[in-house]
Amino acid sequence: MSLAMSREQREKFLADVHVGIVSIPRTTKGPLTVPIWYAYEPGGQVWMITSNASIKGKLLTKAKRISLCVQTETAPYQYVSIEGPFSVSAPEPGQLLTMAIRYLGEDQGKAYADSATGGESIIVSIHPETWYTVDYSNR
Repeated sequence: MSLAMSREQREKFLADVHVGIVSIPRTTKGPLTVPIWYAYEPGGQVWMITSNASIKGKLLTKAKRISLCVQTETAPYQYVSIEGPFSVSAPEPGQLLTMAIRYLGEDQGKAYADSATGGESIIVSIHPETWYTVDYSNR
């Protein structure tokens, strides 16, 4: 039996709340690989918020494609990894609050969004073209 997820399974898994690991290419070192909050709705694009002044933000100005991997840390082990082109845009009102509530809950999310500072935020939207998946519960 295959360990690969179906399209429906992988999109549902990616839409669940996980901390993602984003990888952004660099020219003189291995890719920058760091944790990040993200959001996804099946059939759409994955989006993340970062600062344009961050290392991620600066590297994105030179990259054409990036990768994101999300996983479970308990058995049965599962992961979804995507790769593809991305776009950068200005955040819409409420996007930071939406993301913060997704990961921290209502009260802590509001407090986080209210206190967030540190430069211009950007929205990074990945169009998943390549998918890699494993689901050991498919055995």
